[in-house]
Amino acid sequence: MGRWEPGARERLAGAAIELYGDPGYEQTTVADIAARAGVTERTFFRYFADKREVLFAGSDLFKEGVLTAIAAAPADASALDAAAAGFEAAAGFIQNQPDPDFPRRRAAVIAANPSLQERELLKLSTVGSAAARALQDRGVDPVEASIAAQAALAAFHLAFERWVSSDEPLGLPALVRDGIARIRALR
Repeated sequence: MGRWEPGARERLAGAAIELYGDPGYEQTTVADIAARAGVTERTFFRYFADKREVLFAGSDLFKEGVLTAIAAAPADASALDAAAAGFEAAAGFIQNQPDPDFPRRRAAVIAANPSLQERELLKLSTVGSAAARALQDRGVDPVEASIAAQAALAAFHLAFERWVSSDEPLGLPALVRDGIARIRALR
């Protein structure tokens, strides 16, 4: 493929995730990814700051999905219901990726690399904090906003782990709803 053909970003992401699986994340270079995608290294850096960002490039869209859904929740929704709506919307975003296997392969790469696990937790923490601020913008007490955001984030995180490790065609948004229901049922 020529470097000027359309779809370079998608080809780069696909090449990276393949190479991160074999030979592995640590062994893969930007040059390897660019070569596999049929583009130059310069083209790689036009789309991604470094090889980690291939795995985290959707973080801003994920966060925006959470915040948009929280803001759109009914005015009388509880803090937990609004936060749950945010993370359920984000679950739909993840489940409906153009490459349906990408989230699972991404999760496997992250699980195998401690530095990527740290990055993932930092990104999730950032989303949780932003969700708490969005709840505060709705008039929720700051402590209650933090509790609701962290509870919904925990439900999302556990749902995602269940989803990527399951061979069954479970829906990620449904798993988030299940996690929220389990939080409500705690005694």
